[in-house]
Amino acid sequence: MPLIETKDIVKEYALGKVKVLALNKVTLSVEKGEFVAIMGPSGSGKSTLMHILGCLDTPTEGLYFLDDKKISDLKKSELAAIRNKEVGFVFQTFNLLPHLNVLKNVELPLMYAGYSYKERIKKAKEVLAEVGLSDRLHHKPNELSGGQRQRVAIARAIVNSPSIVLADEPTGNLDTQSGSDILSIFSDLHKNGHTIIIVTHDHAVANRANRILKIVDGKIVHGNFAA
Repeated sequence: MPLIETKDIVKEYALGKVKVLALNKVTLSVEKGEFVAIMGPSGSGKSTLMHILGCLDTPTEGLYFLDDKKISDLKKSELAAIRNKEVGFVFQTFNLLPHLNVLKNVELPLMYAGYSYKERIKKAKEVLAEVGLSDRLHHKPNELSGGQRQRVAIARAIVNSPSIVLADEPTGNLDTQSGSDILSIFSDLHKNGHTIIIVTHDHAVANRANRILKIVDGKIVHGNFAA
């Protein structure tokens, strides 16, 4: 059984009296431990697909299974519970809380998950060491470079040991060297068994993945192995 499976996913939005078809019968599967890139131009539906895969949204039609659980018809509260447990997010804009230091930012998902203080600190320090930030635990986000902030975001995404890590243009705000460093971290995470899906328009980013899915006008049009 694949970790992720969608069958004929449709997503429609209403803009006034006009219906916009964002996803048009998308069927795909991702195995546990895969590293997949989803590519497509602006407006192609790739962010909409990521939101559905990440349990931030539900499809208008079709089926979505995550780790053999039927996700597509869950209520918002049920989606939130699945999202907190099963999905780690990494965004282009980092989405760190500016008033909290690095350790507290990474610790936060564990607090929502009900871990004790001692467990939270231990796990947060472990994943921060994994991304090379053991010497920045008590710095605030504005005291870090863009690359370091994205490392914090990755640590926060994996601290709960989620089923999947979803990254939306994770190198989009970084210089070339920092972006390359971040992609190396994703490659290392993949080697350590994490399932990773990166949404990107950048071929250099996509080519770090094992498989590339291309989406155009809401449809998967091409799936192959990265060069």
